Amino acid sequence: MTKNPPDIRPSRIAHAGLRQKIMSADAAAAFIENGDHVGMSGFTGAGYPKAIPLALAQHIHAHHDAGKPFRIGVWTGASTAPELDGALATVGGMDMRLPYQSDPTCRARINDGEMAYIDIHLSHVAQYVWFGFLGKLNVAVIEVAGVLEDGRLIPATSVGNNKTWLDQADKVILEVNYGHNLGLEGMHDIYYGTERPPHRKPIPMTHAGDRIGEPYLHCDPSKVIAIVETHLPDRDTRFAAPDEASKRIAEHLMAFLQEEVALGRLPPELLPLQSGVGNIANAVMESLNEGPFNNLQGYTEVLQDGMLAMLESGRMSMASATALSFSAPVMEAFLANIDFYRERIVLRPQEISNHPEVIRRLGIIAMNGMIEADLYGNVNSTHVMGTRIMNGIGGSGDFARNAYLSVFMTPSTAKGGSISCIVPMVSHVDHTEHDVQIVVTEQGLADLRGLSPRQRSRRIIERCAHPDFKPALLDYVERSEANARAGHAGMHTPHLLDEALSWHSQFEKTGSMLKAGEAPLS
Repeated sequence: MTKNPPDIRPSRIAHAGLRQKIMSADAAAAFIENGDHVGMSGFTGAGYPKAIPLALAQHIHAHHDAGKPFRIGVWTGASTAPELDGALATVGGMDMRLPYQSDPTCRARINDGEMAYIDIHLSHVAQYVWFGFLGKLNVAVIEVAGVLEDGRLIPATSVGNNKTWLDQADKVILEVNYGHNLGLEGMHDIYYGTERPPHRKPIPMTHAGDRIGEPYLHCDPSKVIAIVETHLPDRDTRFAAPDEASKRIAEHLMAFLQEEVALGRLPPELLPLQSGVGNIANAVMESLNEGPFNNLQGYTEVLQDGMLAMLESGRMSMASATALSFSAPVMEAFLANIDFYRERIVLRPQEISNHPEVIRRLGIIAMNGMIEADLYGNVNSTHVMGTRIMNGIGGSGDFARNAYLSVFMTPSTAKGGSISCIVPMVSHVDHTEHDVQIVVTEQGLADLRGLSPRQRSRRIIERCAHPDFKPALLDYVERSEANARAGHAGMHTPHLLDEALSWHSQFEKTGSMLKAGEAPLS
């Protein structure tokens, strides 16, 4: 049984009626029924419920032991943590997961066909629910930092889809987490002006730091069926120190941005920056923090260690996001100076942080990771060998399609050099060549703007491919073009269809994309 935390008064539940609904996590989890669609808070390991999913996993396990079916659909903002995704996946408690996940147990069940998974652009999730595309949302389970006397909610370290879950769910369960610093109050900007077609109006934002909403979430108190008090930390997001490949990717990108400023295509302070999650992203932020640009702004999904360091140094003046995802030491520094950061950070619903209209208007520089790119600039950011989901598209498509500059980054090889991340044809397409402008590996940077497909192929091979694979890629392109000239295919985007995915099939058979007898050049 999940135990209640020790006495954690004074109470953060100022609403007298809602204080009467405080109960254990076990009692609250019992309100969730087999077959329910459950909207849970959480975005990239921040602001997710921690006690109720664990208690729910115990309930599900007991049902399964008794031979009774019990599976639910779980909708979140993005990835969560072992206490949620991991616990529910371990007991086989999820029949459907959306819109993004990164838990290894969850991933394994999806790839084994034991769990359905819908990979959705993060900006689309809230409106899909409003429109009824996903069915009824039965229960919302939302972590908050506190409840005001009038029932408004102090958001926690992420906003994600919480506004939509609270509005659309039939029943609401709150986790009030005393582990969150109340200095978060005032950092959020919850916009309630979103309308459905045909009544939509422009989002009134012209600068990354604009506040267009209010600091609190609304919830009808009559829908709240349970409140659980906790005192538990967010997931400790650990980042390795940037490796040599990440540093070289960052160096190539820095040189490119400086050249764009010199050519007058970017202002000296650049444009608002969006950065994906991970070590390469933090390496880029570290380089920017040491670089020549000042008065930078961030407009992104997740605020990580690197961007917080830029705020601390003064290199960045403000940052907008939907979640905070820090390593433990950086979270400690953030909390120690929270008044400083509250003036410089805005946390928004993901329907605003990822809104295509706003991204286009602000002119975002979007920098995201990928699994592989092909010779013409198509990018796979989600599937290993075309079939096995890794995490999901997340918000990369929201930004790439609408950005002023769309950048995708990866080391040129994977699995110790046995996989080339530049391939003849990607095994799965998340971002088409029409949405990809810049490809960067540790080998170099390929600026694809203004190039035809065949011009792109030469640029990508020359600048981005690893030397071990460059000769084979050039050979593929030359033979594809010769085949087209012979009248066997079109010249616009030449391919050898019987070979286009042969690199992937060879890896599946032999464990390497290098042909038998080929030795690495490096």
